[in-house]
Amino acid sequence: MVGTRLRRQSLGVVFLVVLWAGTAAAQTAAKPAAPPAKKNPLAKLIEPWPSAEKMTERRLEAESDPLFALAEPLEVTLVGNFKAINRDRKPESKTPFPATVRIGDASIPATINARGHLRRMARTCDYVPLRVAFAKKDVKGTLFARQDAVKLVVQCAGGRDYEQYILREHLAYRIFNLITARSFRTRLARIHYVDAATGKAMGTRLGMFLEDESSVARRMEGRIVELPRLRFDDVDTDTLMPMMIFQYLIGNTDYSIYALHNVRIVQRPDKSLHPVPYDFDVSGLVNPPYGIPARTLMIKSVKERLYRGPCRPQSVVDPYVANFVAKKEPVRALPDTIPGLDRETRDTVRSFIDSFYAAIRTPKDVRGLFVNCSQKSTM
Repeated sequence: MVGTRLRRQSLGVVFLVVLWAGTAAAQTAAKPAAPPAKKNPLAKLIEPWPSAEKMTERRLEAESDPLFALAEPLEVTLVGNFKAINRDRKPESKTPFPATVRIGDASIPATINARGHLRRMARTCDYVPLRVAFAKKDVKGTLFARQDAVKLVVQCAGGRDYEQYILREHLAYRIFNLITARSFRTRLARIHYVDAATGKAMGTRLGMFLEDESSVARRMEGRIVELPRLRFDDVDTDTLMPMMIFQYLIGNTDYSIYALHNVRIVQRPDKSLHPVPYDFDVSGLVNPPYGIPARTLMIKSVKERLYRGPCRPQSVVDPYVANFVAKKEPVRALPDTIPGLDRETRDTVRSFIDSFYAAIRTPKDVRGLFVNCSQKSTM
């Protein structure tokens, strides 16, 4: 349930939007029109909603996205100027580059740009994460139908170890999909990179397409809102608690609802707010070389779990923990379903999963972790 603070904030937004509109109208005749101001992200909170029938239609359409309908990895050829793209390391840069995506018999025009922060740094990864954008008319009838843009998580560097890291992160998404449908979907792909100027192959590496945030919101019959500085009591408990327990399961601390770091907020017509996390590479389950926890957290390794969620009464916590316990065997079986995950890695990640279940084995364990923990109002 959205807290009183948020309702007051929403009323304040309505007042400010109305006041701004009246002031702007009065000033129009007084001076030449200025360049259009950047839209206030808070105004999204008061936009009218589509009809219930339209919301259902959008949900069903998003649920049936062909890109995420199946689990087997794709074979994709990506043609572009990758030398220039991999030099684009500034976090604020969104310079688009022309590209072509070839999949099956389809050859689809696209634009690609570098994105991200940590994995975009040259000291972290050899290859930058990508965003692939399409024109709607070009993807009609293809596997990318209804995809305006999609993130491509690329293999950070060459070699077997980095291939296993991206498979581990895909596993993390699959675990969360099993826990809740309020989660991002992924699709593995083997990407064949080709230089656009010469037509020469530049290598083949694993990649992972990440569902667009707008698709996640449509599946939840909601919309994405930019609303930082949220506290635990401002967001939906049925979405918050599975997220926080999952982050503890995979040993991830690299996120923040308050700062909107690696978390998107979905608003539903009843005004409830739902945090949905992504980017799980800096977690104990993945454990890449660059996975270093923030010093302020006082943990030495990403493999050292730290619960960063709210402390709740046992009666509130128990049903959420019970859901994880009920899905223990399916979760433990997931590593065997990831193509390319080698035996050593499967054993390692399953051992890490088992250590989570050992940590919540008794009611006393659960109380110590999620009930009698250090109370925090936000994170």
